[in-house]
Amino acid sequence: MINRTSNPSLCKAAIGGPELSARAMGEVKHLCLVKFKEGVAVDDVLKGMTQLVSEMDMVKSFEWGQDILNQEMLTQGFTHVFSLTFASADDLTSYMSHERHAAFAGTFMAALEKVVVIDFPVVLAKPPPLLPA
Repeated sequence: MINRTSNPSLCKAAIGGPELSARAMGEVKHLCLVKFKEGVAVDDVLKGMTQLVSEMDMVKSFEWGQDILNQEMLTQGFTHVFSLTFASADDLTSYMSHERHAAFAGTFMAALEKVVVIDFPVVLAKPPPLLPA
């Protein structure tokens, strides 16, 4: 994992700067692990996030899920994951700087006790099986 404070050039590459754009010709993931604050209406946050990404053409896909095993030692309290896929680092950069994202991010961050965000180029290690014709 990149420590974004220790190396500014790595930080720039990690968030879709020119270094990543030149290297990563394929898809890019924006992954968020979160723990919501006590009392937050999680369903409202999920609806807001789903609405946001449905209005943003640069978002190729959006998935989310909630931890099902409750292994506190491994999850460190994180309960939900959000995964957004973009066709390119430029699309991720456009999303991150978009005014709709900025507006929702304020609401989203206020609902969180803690969060980890990682942006990375996708490396396909095992392709999904082909569907029968």
